[in-house]
Amino acid sequence: MAGVFYFCIMKDFLIVGLGLAGISFSETLRAHNKSFTVISDQSFNSSVIAGGMYNPVVLKRYSEVWKAQEQLNAAMPLYTAIQKRLKVEFLNPMPVYRKFASIEEQNNWFIAADKPKMAPFLSTKLIKIQVPSIYAPYGYGEVLHSGYLDTKLLTEVYAAELLSQANLQQEHFDYNALQVQNDAVVYKGESYKNIVFADGFGLHANPYFNNLPLDGTKGELLIIKAPDLQINFILKSSIFIMPIGNDLYKVGATYNWTDKTDAITEEGKQELLTELKQLITCNFEVVHHFAGVRPTVRDRRPLVGQHYEHKNLFVLNGLGTRGVMFGPFLAQALYQFIYEGAELEKEININRIYKKLDIRIQHKNA
Repeated sequence: MAGVFYFCIMKDFLIVGLGLAGISFSETLRAHNKSFTVISDQSFNSSVIAGGMYNPVVLKRYSEVWKAQEQLNAAMPLYTAIQKRLKVEFLNPMPVYRKFASIEEQNNWFIAADKPKMAPFLSTKLIKIQVPSIYAPYGYGEVLHSGYLDTKLLTEVYAAELLSQANLQQEHFDYNALQVQNDAVVYKGESYKNIVFADGFGLHANPYFNNLPLDGTKGELLIIKAPDLQINFILKSSIFIMPIGNDLYKVGATYNWTDKTDAITEEGKQELLTELKQLITCNFEVVHHFAGVRPTVRDRRPLVGQHYEHKNLFVLNGLGTRGVMFGPFLAQALYQFIYEGAELEKEININRIYKKLDIRIQHKNA
C-alpha cells in the first residue's frame, strides 16, 4: 500500500488580538490573499466598548488630525468592503456639530476653515438649528467626513466569520508556548511565517515588546435613553453625545491616566452626568455604563514596526482614541513595509523608541 503523505501549509501570519488593529490587519491580509490565524480572548479589547467616533479634526485646537485624508482613504474602503461581504451595517456617516461657547470660538473656527489643510473638513456655514433641549446661542460648526463605527457589532460579526472559516482561536495567548525561529514562529505546534501583536493594552505582558512606552488611558462612557432629545448629529462640547438609534445616545468620555482597569466607577459616572446636565435640559435615564483602557502612547503616536532582533515579529498598537481611522491606515502601512519594502513614517515607527533606548536596530534585510 502506497504511503500517505500529509503536507501542512505554513500560514503567513499569526495575529494576536481582534480589536480595530487586528481586524484591520486581518482584512488587509485577506485583500492580498495572505493566510492567517487570529488568537484573541477579548481581555484587552477596548474596541468593543469604544465610542467609535471618527473625526478628522482635533476640535480642541481646530487642527487637522495627522494625515487625516490618508487615514480616511484607507479606512472607508476597508469598512465598506466588510459591510458588503457580511451584509451588516456598522458604519454610520454622521456630521459632528461643535457647539460654540462664544463669538471668539466662532471666529477661531472660521479662521481654521480658511486654511487649505482644514478646508476639506470644516464647513464654513454657521449652523443655527434650534434644538429645544440644547441651549446654543452661538450656534455650531459642522465637521465634514465624520461619523461613528459600531465597534461592538463589527467585532462580533468579524469574529463570527473568522470562526466559521477556522481562522480564529478564542483563547488567551500563552507567550511561553511561542517559539521564535529564524524563518518562522511556532505556536502550540503550528508554524507561521510571521506574527503580529495587535493586543492593545495587553502589550504590557508581551516579553518582546513590553519595553515600548504604551501608557494606557482609561475611559468611561454612558448610554442614555432620551426620547425628547431628537438629534441626528454627533454633538461635541466638553463631552460628546452620539445618537445610536431607538432614542439611545452614547455619552463620553472620561480620561483617567492612573487607573488601568476596566472597572466602572461612580466618580467617572458622576463626571459625565455633571457635564451632560450642563449640555441638555431634557429628561434622560442611564441604561448602561462601561469602561475600558485605550492603548495610548506618551508621544501620542502609534507603535508600528519590526522587533529589533527578531525579523518575523511585528507590532501594531497604540491606536489611542482614534482607532477607527488609524487602524486601516496603520495596517496598510505595516503590510507595505513587510511585503513591498516601503518605509514606515518616522512618527509611527517603533525605531523612534528603540533609538531613544539605545537598542541596536536590526533591519529586516540585514
